[in-house]
Amino acid sequence: MSVDFNAVLSKFSIESKISDYGNGHINDTYCTETPKYILQRINTDIFKNPYELMENIENVTQFIRKKVEERGGDPDRETLTIMKTVSGDNYYKLDDNNFFRVYKFISDTKTVENDKTYDDLYNAGIGFGRFQRMLDDFPVDVLHETIVDFHNTPKRVENLKKAIAEDKMGRVKEVKADIDFALECAEFADVVTNGIASGDIPVRVTHNDTKINNILFDANTGEAVAVIDLDTVMQGSALYDFGDALRMGASTAAEDEVNLDIVNFDIEAFEAFAKGFLAETKDVLTKTEIELLPFSVKLLTYECGIRFLTDYLEGDTYFKIHRPSHNIDRARNQFRLVREMADNEARMSDVIREICK
Repeated sequence: MSVDFNAVLSKFSIESKISDYGNGHINDTYCTETPKYILQRINTDIFKNPYELMENIENVTQFIRKKVEERGGDPDRETLTIMKTVSGDNYYKLDDNNFFRVYKFISDTKTVENDKTYDDLYNAGIGFGRFQRMLDDFPVDVLHETIVDFHNTPKRVENLKKAIAEDKMGRVKEVKADIDFALECAEFADVVTNGIASGDIPVRVTHNDTKINNILFDANTGEAVAVIDLDTVMQGSALYDFGDALRMGASTAAEDEVNLDIVNFDIEAFEAFAKGFLAETKDVLTKTEIELLPFSVKLLTYECGIRFLTDYLEGDTYFKIHRPSHNIDRARNQFRLVREMADNEARMSDVIREICK
């Protein structure tokens, strides 16, 4: 159905022209002109319970706001600010398929995509590490699971096996080499989930989607300002956030680059991010978590690779695609990185030990 965006904005007492904004895979995002706000339509195919999703975001951002205020910072700049509707809700429901939310626009900031520098990565590490540290004493039990088993890597392996068995699109035969590699790597899929189950790895509040473009940087200084895109904030492991950030952050190419010869793991990028992240978290993380940081990079890259592969086999129903081969291209890109990360795991461990001296 066609949406009257003026009518939607009126529910938030906003009158403005809007235009498309950003390049996210999941939600539809728009920006108003004057004054500036971010309007998003929540993808309810992915986020089945937008009420719980918005409750998570409100609870976490309010908690961060208090921490920022305590140290004399600017909470309107250093975390997302949810704009309420005229009836006081943190979202507006047009119908069962159209849920909208509005955030204050954080001005004088920029995002970083593929043209990242080592300084960008260091500052991103600071930003995601600070996010983790500020939420260290947040009551994790109040958080809802917005996507069930999101970083449950063994479950992702089972989903892949199911997609292979069903072969809905008749694509299994053409990607056999990719499938074989994915299944060979499944032997390390349960390391973190087993650690959480045993209590060796603590459950924390985690962002769970720590791509570098989910940080806003100061447009002038380049310093990390705020962590955004909080839809997947829920219980998890700090290893998920560290590993996922470097899945893209330490790659020399975009995640959908098809020329695999230029897709490489950059150990200096890893070191830059790790220095920033551990500057904020090394006194918060446990010894086990710190030791597993290098492994987490390989694990989260593998997990994303099998998610892309599964979606390709199932008919591209989750990730937005811009060409028929988009998801298999993404999967092959990630698997190339997994191989290089495995080769560099010992070097990564040396880097972490040096930082933590």
